[in-house]
Order: sequence, then C-alpha cells, then structure tokens
Amino acid sequence: MNKNEFALTPPMGWNSYDYYDTTVNEEQIKANADYMAAHLKAFGWEYIVVDIEWYSNDAGTMRDRFQYIPFGDVEMDEYGRLQPAPARFPSSAGGKGFAPLAEYIHNLGLKFGIHIMRGIPRKAAHEHCPVLGAEETADRIADPSSICIWNPDMYGVRDTKDGQAYYDSLMTMYAQWGVDYIKCDDICDSRLYRTEPFGGWEEIRMLHRAIDQCGRPIVLSLSPGPAQIDHAWDYCRYANMWRITDDFWDDWSLLKAMFARCELWQDHVREGCFPDCDMLPVGKLGKGFGAQRDSAFSEAEQKTMMTLWCMFRSPLMIGAELTLLDEKTLALLTNSDLLALLKKDCRGTQLVRTDGQVIWKNKDHASGRLCVALFNTGEEDADLGISLAELEEGFAKDEDVSLFELWDQEESSTAGGKITASVPAHGVKVYGIGNGNKR
Repeated sequence: MNKNEFALTPPMGWNSYDYYDTTVNEEQIKANADYMAAHLKAFGWEYIVVDIEWYSNDAGTMRDRFQYIPFGDVEMDEYGRLQPAPARFPSSAGGKGFAPLAEYIHNLGLKFGIHIMRGIPRKAAHEHCPVLGAEETADRIADPSSICIWNPDMYGVRDTKDGQAYYDSLMTMYAQWGVDYIKCDDICDSRLYRTEPFGGWEEIRMLHRAIDQCGRPIVLSLSPGPAQIDHAWDYCRYANMWRITDDFWDDWSLLKAMFARCELWQDHVREGCFPDCDMLPVGKLGKGFGAQRDSAFSEAEQKTMMTLWCMFRSPLMIGAELTLLDEKTLALLTNSDLLALLKKDCRGTQLVRTDGQVIWKNKDHASGRLCVALFNTGEEDADLGISLAELEEGFAKDEDVSLFELWDQEESSTAGGKITASVPAHGVKVYGIGNGNKR
C-alpha cells in the first residue's frame, strides 16, 4: 500500500500526553472523542491518539520518582505483544485489545491512534515468549544493546526475518483492532546514539514494511526529534510524519527556535510526508504530571504558534483536555481561514528571518490564494512590512491590492505596493492578499 494514498494533508487531531501523561483511561478518551466529534470534526480535526504506556497497569503510581517505572507491570499477550491495561481500558478485557474503543471512535466519524515504543517488550525477551510467525523466540530477536535512555520498557528488534515477523504480527493486530495512526517513539532520533550505528533506522523500515502488509492504511508518525536533516529522504520514503524537535512545550524560547527548524525543513513538506513541529500546548495541561495548569503561552504567542504550524503545514495535534476548552482556545483551533493553509496544493515558504522578525508566505497553487504572515519575534511591539514585489513575482510596482487579516477578520489594503502592520511582541499578523483573499 502506498502511504501517499492517504494522509495527503497534515493529520489533525488530539493526543492525550500533554494533559494525562501516562495515565489516560478509556472514559477520558471517549469524553475527548465526543467533544471532538461535536465541536472540532467539522474543521478537519479527526484523530484521537492514546499516548504512552496504555499497556501499563501501574502507570502514574510512582510519579514522584519515575515517569516510567523500571520493570513495571505491563499487560502482554502470549506472543509478546503489549495489550491495553484492562483496569484503565475495560472494553479490552477478554483479548479484545483496542478494537471496542476504536469502533466507538469510528462511529463518531473520527480516526483512532496509539503511541508505541520502538522494539519488543523486555518482559517478552526475559520470558522467552514465542513470536507469531517466527521460528525464534523473543529473546533471540531482541537486541539488548539497543535501548531507550528515557523509557525502560523495550529492547530494539534485530533486522532479521524473525524480527520482521514480530513487527508484521504487531501491525496485523493493530489493523484488526482498527488503528488508523501510530506514533512510534525512540525511533526518529536518539540522544544515545551519536557516533555509532542506531538500530532505529532499520526499525523504521521494518515498521513501514509491516504496515504495507497489514492491509490497512495506517499513518506512521516518528518521534522524538530533532529529526536529522541528512536523513530527510529516508523519513519521507518510510513515514508520514517525523518530529523536527524534541518535546515542544509552552515556552517562548522553544517557539522562537521553531522558526529555524521550519526553515531547515520547508522543502521536505509534500503529500503524505510532513515534518512535524509537535503538539499544540494550549488550554488546560499537565494534570498527569502533578497539577493541572493553563498554557503559559500568551494569546499573541498562541496565534504565532498556530500561524507558523499552518503556514509551514505541520501536522496539528492538540495537547489540551478538550472538554475544558474555553471559547478563546476553541476559536484559536477552528479558524477556517487559517486551517485552509493546510490544503494539499498549498506550499509554505520562509522569506525573511532575523532576530526580530520572520516573514512566511503560503500559496495555494490550485486556487492561487496567497497569504503572508508577519511575525514579530522581538520583545517590543514593532512595525513590520514587505512589498508585494518581494512577496511574489507578477505584482506591478506600487500596485495596491485588498487585504484580509485572518485573525482579526478585518479588511484593509496595501499602500504604495507594500503590506505594513503594527505587530505586538511575540505576535503575528497574517493576511490573505487580493481577489479570493478569504478561504
């Protein structure tokens, strides 16, 4: 199955991590899915993703000491494949896995995703579990020297026929469950392997082959980052999304740094292949980390983040608890004029980047719609601008055209062939230009 026959535009959805950490349960997943179906689906949001350690029976019970409990109590079948923890996901009891929850989400008109770690459970290797479709047992396909430095659950898988059989059995099971999206962790980049071979490159290819044979279109998302630019073509060939940053949180320094990352990766955005700026830490966050809190991003910074992600055409994954969204945050996520920048014929390009300002354009090559974003990355309000001639060939000198600001929904026009705006510190103005400047 060609991965580019689906996910032609950046995937949009919700992920449980930023609010629940390792502790999300079935009731909470359903509540967020219900909210998405009622309030977000009409704007293109469709994926509900259960993040890390859904298989852990004791997740969160030692959070003051460990995010991921060493040699914790994990749920696993006889073939060494992790299963949902039944106390947290009661519909999985009796070997049903995530099939009942996926069916619930599909019945809402949404798609279902899960997080996985690269490799095979250490528990499976220690117990010498059989591997479905393989001659060798889990201890023989596991590579105990290939580990994750921040999560103790898995060993890497050897690039052998029986190692491939393990991944094939895993993806076949996920397809039977009805999984539409997989976020695989400890595979996009590893801080542990800098000068020596990293088994994750082989495992990316193994995952891709396993998805191809499973008979179901499954989006493959690779984490964590930053992804390595010299492997750009490998990511594009074998995955649909790959993280270009480590975990992204609500910190202005991380957001400002994202402009350089997007500049680096802008030429590798294409149908079915999307460099990923990571999740949107808006709204209510952090309950699973110890205490619920509001996003530390200001309103101006949240608009900057949403605008950059859309201009660049990153996947969009909401980190907030959806049922607690306020009206401002909901409006931030449902701006149809901005979300239209994600369409498959659109292309984002950075034009200017200095310490105090960044300018991007986004053009829909099917409709001709052209938008420009003026970002103030400085610490004081500033007047920013760009001429139409600098923006796009074909504009006559001193030509004036109408403008439509996508956030304020205000109409104006250029003056002397130039777009100018007063932009607040850390903020943005984004304009549709000329005829057809609205969505």
